[in-house]
Amino acid sequence: MVTAHTGTEKVLNVKPDVFKTIKKFGAFDVSACFSCGQCTVSCPLSVSGNDFPRRFIRYAKLGLEEKILTHAEPWLCYYCGDCSTSCPSQAEPGEFMMATRRYLTARYDWTGLSKRLYLSHKWEFGALIALALLILGIFLVANLTGISTMEGSNVSIDSFAPKEWIHIGDLVLGGTLAFLLLTNAFRMYYYIILSDKSVKVPIKLYFTEFKGIIETALSFPFQIRWRNCDNKFRWLKHVFLVTGYVTIFTLVVVFIDIFQVDDTRWDITSLLGYYGTVALLFVTLEAMWSRYKKKEQLHKFSHLSDWLFLILLFLTAVTGIFLHLFRLMNFTYPSYFIYVIHLMIAGPMLIIEVPFGKWSHMLYRPLAVYFASIKEKARLIATV
Repeated sequence: MVTAHTGTEKVLNVKPDVFKTIKKFGAFDVSACFSCGQCTVSCPLSVSGNDFPRRFIRYAKLGLEEKILTHAEPWLCYYCGDCSTSCPSQAEPGEFMMATRRYLTARYDWTGLSKRLYLSHKWEFGALIALALLILGIFLVANLTGISTMEGSNVSIDSFAPKEWIHIGDLVLGGTLAFLLLTNAFRMYYYIILSDKSVKVPIKLYFTEFKGIIETALSFPFQIRWRNCDNKFRWLKHVFLVTGYVTIFTLVVVFIDIFQVDDTRWDITSLLGYYGTVALLFVTLEAMWSRYKKKEQLHKFSHLSDWLFLILLFLTAVTGIFLHLFRLMNFTYPSYFIYVIHLMIAGPMLIIEVPFGKWSHMLYRPLAVYFASIKEKARLIATV
């Protein structure tokens, strides 16, 4: 590590290996970048003060890790691929922004698991398999101790997986995910706000700007700004995916008492379940096909975590369909077996992808908007 002095004699730590480190998290070649600025010009979301990805490419090439950590711009990028399409040197600036987000996710994660999962296929598959086996073990113990029973004549999911125990499992899972996400979010706050000595944030700004984080979080399923990108169909697919995902998650976690039934009665939760399932199947299949064909710019360089997330989400929907069919046809043991398989897929997907992987941006993006707004207002106050 070396230091550099700016014109104001501010000392910056320079880490030459930052560029190589970020490169491990994605496929790009910004060494070919000659700072023409075309990526910034073509980006519909780049405005004055947020001239990404050009500025971050420069930070990485100069080894300015502190600058990368103290800025929120990577989370404001929607990865529409317009910048990569317009790049005359084919440096893939869009993929660089995605790799930077993976790198930042690993830096925020105090457990170190995110870095291992992103950089090691063995760790990624090993963690998923270990968690799946843990869920299988829980059901085996529950069956041996009499908590779970398998009726031989009629399907009784509630006897096999009692709702009260499912509620406990939901609370444990939710509590674990919340703890990991919030502690990682605090590290994000430390890097972007506390460690940036160039700006001092007045306490009142935390309250006056908080409405921004609420608005961003509520608008996440619709991502209105994505409509500014050239590919409008991708915005519709995102809405379909997120609303379907949230619908299924809400039914399983919040309305499990009326969603998990043993008879064949039909109610509104059935319709919502069908919607969520169709959404997951359609979007995951379309996305996997696009990544396989590599026609769209954003799907030309797919990280393993991108593939695993889609595959696990697809398998979660498929096993859910089989569970529903087996229950309706009163196939007892197949229903119980597919129920366990369903949880062995869905559980590890949530535990791995939400706090350590792709879906962590559900928290980091609203926070990034919030922190960026706070810093911008703090700088304006300082100049008055």
